[in-house]
Amino acid sequence: MGVWQLDPSHTQVEFAVKHLGMMTVRGYFADVRASGDINVQHPEDSSVEVVIQTASVRTNNDRRDDHLRTSELLDVENHPTMAFKSTKVEAVAADRYSMTGDLTIKGTTRPVTMAVVNYGELTDPRLGHRIGYGAETRIQRKDFGLNVDTVMDGRMVLGSEIQITIEGELIETADEPAGAKR
Repeated sequence: MGVWQLDPSHTQVEFAVKHLGMMTVRGYFADVRASGDINVQHPEDSSVEVVIQTASVRTNNDRRDDHLRTSELLDVENHPTMAFKSTKVEAVAADRYSMTGDLTIKGTTRPVTMAVVNYGELTDPRLGHRIGYGAETRIQRKDFGLNVDTVMDGRMVLGSEIQITIEGELIETADEPAGAKR
């Protein structure tokens, strides 16, 4: 079991939601912190915790970003962070896992399950021991208090379902216990 930290320069936390049922608006969070206890040989014994600064939301449209930060949506003034804490990891296939955990957005915590893929592992004298992972899930925005229901020409401006995609590299920060094998 190793202790791991997210490499922020090699991490992306992105979301996608339909606009007027026609176009997908994509965005990301620029300030993400994650850590975990990763057991490379037995991933089911692993755990991960992610904390995201909600004010770091970006969609490449300043006006939309400002709206996302308001009390109607992320309410960054009262909820400066959102978080995910894993509760269970199960192997699904070689290098594929199902990770269940508690997702907290805007003060509401609900269980979610993410499909996870291990992109590989590398030990380099310069880069250190690192592992790359990707994870994806879909949530219903109203389950987390994101209740904007604006209608335009009979269409919902903001879709109900939000796709969340995370890709990142974790760097081992502490030695494994004596006698542990990779």
